[in-house]
This record gives sequence, C-alpha cells and structure tokens, in this order.
Amino acid sequence: MTVNSVKPAGDSAEYSSGALLELSKVTKRFGGLVAVQDVDLVIKPREIISVIGPNGAGKTTVFNLITGIYRPTTGNILLEGKSLVGDNPDQIVARGITRTFQNIRLFNNMTVLENVLVGQHTQLKAGLLGSLFRPPRVKQEEEAARKRALDLLTFFGTALLERQDEFVMNLSYAERRRVEIARALAANPKLLLLDEPTAGMNEAETLEAVKYVRRLRDELGLTILLIEHKLAVTMGISDRIAVLDYGRKIAEGLPEEVRRDERVIAAYLGKSARVDQEARE
Repeated sequence: MTVNSVKPAGDSAEYSSGALLELSKVTKRFGGLVAVQDVDLVIKPREIISVIGPNGAGKTTVFNLITGIYRPTTGNILLEGKSLVGDNPDQIVARGITRTFQNIRLFNNMTVLENVLVGQHTQLKAGLLGSLFRPPRVKQEEEAARKRALDLLTFFGTALLERQDEFVMNLSYAERRRVEIARALAANPKLLLLDEPTAGMNEAETLEAVKYVRRLRDELGLTILLIEHKLAVTMGISDRIAVLDYGRKIAEGLPEEVRRDERVIAAYLGKSARVDQEARE
C-alpha cells in the first residue's frame, strides 16, 4: 500500500488543495525522546479519519500538537492554509478545532446544561462590564446560548435533555461521553477531535456511539479525526486510517488496505488472524 506524502507547507498559497487540516513533517521531542517524527497528514472537509497504533505510538501527542497543548519541535500544522503553530489552545478553539479527551474532563460540580454552556465561551461577546450589568443585548446572548446548548443535548435524544439540571457526576459513563461531545460542539467547530470516544463502553453503547459519530459528519457537516482502539469501530466508520508506530506514520489508506498491511499487522496487532477476527466482530 502506498503511503500518501505531504510536501512541507508554509501558509495558504502552499497548502494542499482542498485540505481542512494539514500536518507537514511534524516532529515533537521531549528531551531525548522523540514522541512524533516527521508525521504528514492531510484531512479534507467532511472526512472521518482514524489514527490507530499501539500504546505509546504518539496518537495523543498528535492531538495535543493540533490543539496547541504542545508545540511542534519542527514542522507545521495548517488549518485552511494558515499555521496553527504558536497559537494557544483557546485561540485554536476560536479558529474552529475542538476535542474530547481519553479521560473524560467535565466539571462534576456543574450540571449537564452548565457544562455545555461552558463550551460556548469563545462564541460569546459580552465582556466583564456586560456580565456585571447585563444589559438587554447580554441577556439576549445568554438566552441564545442556552437555546443552543439545549439543541445540542437533543442531538443525543431526550435522555440528556431530561437530565439537564443534574450534576454530571450522576450520569452513566456513556452519558458523560455525550455531554463532553456536546460541550465540544458548543464552540461551533469545523474539526472535531475525538480521543477514544467508545472507551469503557459495552457493545450496545459502542454501536450507539458509532451512530452519533456518523451523524456528526452527515447531519452537522463536521470533519472528524479520532483515536480509537476498537478495530471494528475504526474499520466500520473511517474514510481513511493513519497508523502510527514509535511516533512515525507507517501506513495510511482505506480501512481494507490498512487491515491487510503487513506493517500494521506486525506493529499493531501482531498477526493477521487477529485482524480478521476483530474486523468481523
């Protein structure tokens, strides 16, 4: 299988045609440890791209680089042709990239609705004085934010809407995952990064989560980059899959191509029989 390569890019005039996000020769070093090395990746609008690989392959580091938690040692990351490198996480959210985390990060002492409202902070225009004195325009903005938060909860059915005033600590694991996604959606992203969205879920909950991910793309028009360890999920949901091993991208392509790639079998699964077994599950 051929691995697509990406030319090093500067800003808008040089980026790949039609790309929403582009990683070009991205490397991240922590002292003597190279966590990510020369990673190229092009993501086009409305794609669902999965990043897979064994533990320690650099998957979450890539997410942290895209979202500004880390800065690349070398290389460039472009959103719609303009570099993200040097932007802080809040600036990157404002530019249209949001994420969830492998370990759910919600405010447990806040309600479901309040957690989703927090996600809209980059969209609101009221400053300190507006928040203190609350003129009519601020009240209108707050009401619009509340309505949008409720609309986002209804995307997942009626269960979260009915529990909007409960503390999130009282929800099931799968429900808290949905609240975290709703909070990420509240910032009106162009690109949504999902870090193991089905981790800790049983089979029924996993199937439901897969449906939601598809709907995020099909109904909301989002582009999605996800990390996922369940091979059946990545094979069934992804337009393309990129495989990392020891910080390098060793393969990229259609799910069926990646499933048969001997480098992936050796690095990620160990033997082809396991690939066939998990792909059928």
